[in-house]
Amino acid sequence: MQRDITRKEIEALREKIREHDHLYYTLNKPVISDQEYDKLYRRLKELEETHPEFVVPDSPTQRVGGVPAEGFSVVKHIVPMMSMDNTYSAAELKEFDERVRKNLKGEEYEYVVELKFDGVSISLLYENGRWIRGATRGDGTEGDDVTNNLKTIRSIPMKFNERVKRVPLRCELRGEVYMTKDVFESINREKDRSGEELFANPRNAAAGSLKLLDPGIVAKRRLNMFIWGLGYCKGVDFDKHTDILGYLKDAGFRVSPYFKLCKGIEDVIDFCDSWESKKEKLEFEIDGMVVKVNDLRQRQALGSTSKSPRWAIAYKFPAEKALTEVKDIIVQVGRTGTITPVAILKPVHLSGSTVSRATLHNFDEIERLDVKIGDKVYIEKSGEIIPKVLSVAKEKRTGLEKSFPVPKVCPACASKLHFAPDEVALRCENAGCPAQIKERILHFASRDAMDIEGMGTAITDQLVDKGLIKDYADIYYLKMDDIKNLERCAEKSAVNLLNAIEKSKSRDLNRLIYALGIRHVGEHSAWVLAGHFGSIDKLSAAGIDELTQIDEIGPVMAESIKDFFGNKENIKILKRLSETNIKMSQPGIGKTAGGVLEGKTIVITGTLKNYSRSRAEELVRKLGGNPSSSVSKNTYFVVAGDEPGSKIDKAKALGVKIIDEKEFRKIAG
Repeated sequence: MQRDITRKEIEALREKIREHDHLYYTLNKPVISDQEYDKLYRRLKELEETHPEFVVPDSPTQRVGGVPAEGFSVVKHIVPMMSMDNTYSAAELKEFDERVRKNLKGEEYEYVVELKFDGVSISLLYENGRWIRGATRGDGTEGDDVTNNLKTIRSIPMKFNERVKRVPLRCELRGEVYMTKDVFESINREKDRSGEELFANPRNAAAGSLKLLDPGIVAKRRLNMFIWGLGYCKGVDFDKHTDILGYLKDAGFRVSPYFKLCKGIEDVIDFCDSWESKKEKLEFEIDGMVVKVNDLRQRQALGSTSKSPRWAIAYKFPAEKALTEVKDIIVQVGRTGTITPVAILKPVHLSGSTVSRATLHNFDEIERLDVKIGDKVYIEKSGEIIPKVLSVAKEKRTGLEKSFPVPKVCPACASKLHFAPDEVALRCENAGCPAQIKERILHFASRDAMDIEGMGTAITDQLVDKGLIKDYADIYYLKMDDIKNLERCAEKSAVNLLNAIEKSKSRDLNRLIYALGIRHVGEHSAWVLAGHFGSIDKLSAAGIDELTQIDEIGPVMAESIKDFFGNKENIKILKRLSETNIKMSQPGIGKTAGGVLEGKTIVITGTLKNYSRSRAEELVRKLGGNPSSSVSKNTYFVVAGDEPGSKIDKAKALGVKIIDEKEFRKIAG
């Protein structure tokens, strides 16, 4: 009984985190603070570590985060751009320091403390001192080539300054692109006058600008950039991080002057505290500080986990609060049909900008807070994220406040809403719901789903707004005349898109199942379902009991699958899909008889040079093997990429064979 409860909580946490990842990395529209996100993530990680049998390859804990955007070529970073663990208190900084001290075994060490810029992380590639390209962080391994947009930033040198005597043969510089507060406010004023949706914060505006296909428009956004480190460097050696910063400044790069070399953790804490009180005086936004071990040799000794360096940590400033009034409560419909209540507020200044909306998350939260229309409420906002309501000032009530009822039908399509078992979210299950269409279509066409190149946000928005597509089946009924008249879509682009749509019809069944956007069904579970049923028809006819008998399909996922195929509108869409000659069945997928890895459990850890994690695991399945994210005595072998983490230690302790990517490629043929 307890195992089922734990599994349900794990699956619910994964669904929440995936939704917030999509909002943050893909749409640049975060709705919760970093601290709230970290609480969800830490809870999931804690449960998975306690119950490794529930870990699946497509869990958010197995990713670095983010996805490359549509419309740009994808490039691979020489060294992965890792994310940092976050702390929120002096006590947590001391815990980090204790780990560093323990692992350095009595060595003396010092920290460099820098501002944590609230912008977009970028990697710049230079060869023989000349700028070659610039890319976004993406998923940490691969990012978007946004060189042309970055060329509009005048502070990025085209080549190293001649006054430095040594120039690297090849190097990746790491930095942050940002937008100043003044420029942000100016752009939002113009958007408001034009009736366009406003940017949520300067980071959102900077990220949105880098995704524009027209560098001329990007130039008008007046972006800027600070360089804060090296990812890779060949030809010049350094001993300390402070040496790197000094060298890059001499080489002509814009290095932040706001950093300090600290001899101990108390000095670090004092410096962090000093910036919390004066950050508003900066022309750009920061949301905390970054603490790094200065000595590069010691960094090497400390190493990294699969996601984060052990020699650095981010300290996030506490959220700011304000008192305002709830003028109204409205509801929004997300990609998976989640109905989210939002408080419309009397505008109030908070964290450097004017706030007029705050998320209420769900209807349980409204009940818990006992918030009503007309209430005076305290709100908080961390790192310029869309704020949340903290509490109600009930002592200020007048008796004229009004309760907000839970809606019974979807505000966008009038379909009946319902609460899924063991969840707090109210949902619309109609895949044809107008509010869900754009997000469902983008997911359907994404790289790990049907991989329809060219079907990005700009094209999807136009197709939906013009009424040319109402669901993802309509993609396969598009004609040349529908596409070539779209803005920024010439005839050649239209031909390429139609060819990509046609090509997608032959994608494997597991990718179609994943593309359908069934709640809780990720890439791995889509493969499991494809292998078990072999067709959409058989999957749609499966009952709860049959689904839960399948290994790795829990009751929450089974219920979600049943709900999806029980919706009449979804069945109509699937029928229209089947009439386009798209691959709706694939008997034997996932059951490769005689494959070189048949029946073997394989673990992939670290970053591979030639495969993304999902592609490597798909290859293992095609060879008859079973990819796993945890090492045990039953593991056949572990494939170790760069920065493999603790799984290698466990494999060695258990005597499990470890191979590199080169050997894996030989086995795969």
